[in-house]
Amino acid sequence: MTGERVGGAVTWGLPGARVVHDLEELATVPGWSRRNVPGLRKRFTQAPEEVRRRAETMGAAEFATAVGAMGAVVGTAAAAGRLTGGRSGFCQSALTGYGPHGVTHLAQAAAVRGCTPGSVTSPLVVLPFTLWARGRLRKAGVLRPARPRDAVAGSAAAGAATVASHIVARRLLGRGDGGGGRHAGRHDGSARRPS
Repeated sequence: MTGERVGGAVTWGLPGARVVHDLEELATVPGWSRRNVPGLRKRFTQAPEEVRRRAETMGAAEFATAVGAMGAVVGTAAAAGRLTGGRSGFCQSALTGYGPHGVTHLAQAAAVRGCTPGSVTSPLVVLPFTLWARGRLRKAGVLRPARPRDAVAGSAAAGAATVASHIVARRLLGRGDGGGGRHAGRHDGSARRPS
């Protein structure tokens, strides 16, 4: 333990890195989904119907709102980290989940054999920032040891926060029917016709 001070770049860097990554996703998700989801639906038939249906019906507004909701969670974690000099368990868990999030994007790109939303900034921003920030927390002597189960727990918490952010987005946009009902928007913003 060196007792080195944890600067704001470590804690506030988390939402900063997230913004860069989110901008890539916001710019690419609607078009990429429109072009690729129908083919993926045929290729990955084992995916649950609910997941495939949500992928087809999520509009750009819902995605952007969900990104904003997740940004609020990440911002809160960063604030907790800043107030505690990096000791906050919430902040460290968010950081621990952020790295595997980037790995998930790379795995998605490998699974579809091409570039996917988030796969460009994952190796350029997400993973380097996570490793750098963890290193700074370690040098300061405040980083809690990360065991494999911590990475799994952080990833599960990030997944739960992602699902919650989409639920919040659907409710805020008046699509509380679960996203797949007759009021769900398509990527082009048009209303889906009743079946």
